[in-house]
Amino acid sequence: MTGRRAETPVVADRLGEQHTESPARIADLQARVEARVGPDAARPASLKQAEDAFLAWLGHERRASALTVEAYGRDLAGFFRFLTKHLGGEPGLATLGELRTADFRAWLAAKAAEGIGNTSRARHLSAVRSFFRFLSRRHGMNAAVVDLIQTPRVSKPVPRALSPGQARTVSDEIGTLSDRAAVAARDTALFTLLYGCGLRIAEALSLCVRDTPKPGDDAPLQVTGKGSKPRIVPVLPVVREAIAGWLAYHPDPRPSSPLFTGVRGGRLNPGIAQRTLRDFRRRQGLPEHTTPHALRHSFATHLLAGGADLRSIQELLGHASLSTTQRYTAVDMSRLMEVWRRTHPRAGRCQD
Repeated sequence: MTGRRAETPVVADRLGEQHTESPARIADLQARVEARVGPDAARPASLKQAEDAFLAWLGHERRASALTVEAYGRDLAGFFRFLTKHLGGEPGLATLGELRTADFRAWLAAKAAEGIGNTSRARHLSAVRSFFRFLSRRHGMNAAVVDLIQTPRVSKPVPRALSPGQARTVSDEIGTLSDRAAVAARDTALFTLLYGCGLRIAEALSLCVRDTPKPGDDAPLQVTGKGSKPRIVPVLPVVREAIAGWLAYHPDPRPSSPLFTGVRGGRLNPGIAQRTLRDFRRRQGLPEHTTPHALRHSFATHLLAGGADLRSIQELLGHASLSTTQRYTAVDMSRLMEVWRRTHPRAGRCQD
């Protein structure tokens, strides 16, 4: 192979921005995934066929969400574009089998030179690794080289939770932002649900009226989380009452209707909910990290501070790995240290 480029020096990291997709967009992406080549197709004749087979396998057998499949497709496309420039020609399946560790390092270095941070580069590398392992299992391609590449070190940020008082302010007073009774009831129900049950915004907005927890009923709420994995979440009475208050204004309370609707009657767009909370936090002087996802962080952090065990919190949040849930112990410890520094008579002297 010719035309190899020298590795580019690593530059400062920069975090990428997260985007929220509408349920209609997600459904469209899922339809595109299901239309791809089946995972049991014969040995691909081209790189494009191999990519399609991999993405189909990812969506069907691994049950990855449509957004995840699309992200992997983007990552692979970026890798192939780099190889075209790096090697001086469009790569094929045979080319992938001849790549060396220097090629992968040059790719990661080029990403760093573009200002792509460790977190994003680690995700890009994960997508490429998965693709090579798929080719190794299905078609006997040697994937050992890519496994030798060290993943960029990623320091997981500590979840930024609200204080119990701040979280209650959101759920209790966000309805005052609108002078329309129906909108006020809807927003109160939505944000009370997020904090009271620890749901992701996408999980809450995907609920239908038939999923509604009823006042006076002890039945839990069944939620469909990431990877279409269902989980059961208990529902506090205050959450049931808030949702019942919104259903009194619901424009179409049939069982199949979206639980949370916009002004036109369709499923509420997550961007609208995010903007509502952004306007509310600025009016109330709440921290800038007061977001729908911060309410989920607050749910977990406050449970942990109240004595709940990590395994129970993991099940409530729907985390696949306990290590993800363990991040909340750092939040609890940081608050403990803050109290210690503020109240212990020797704390100030220890810092001298």
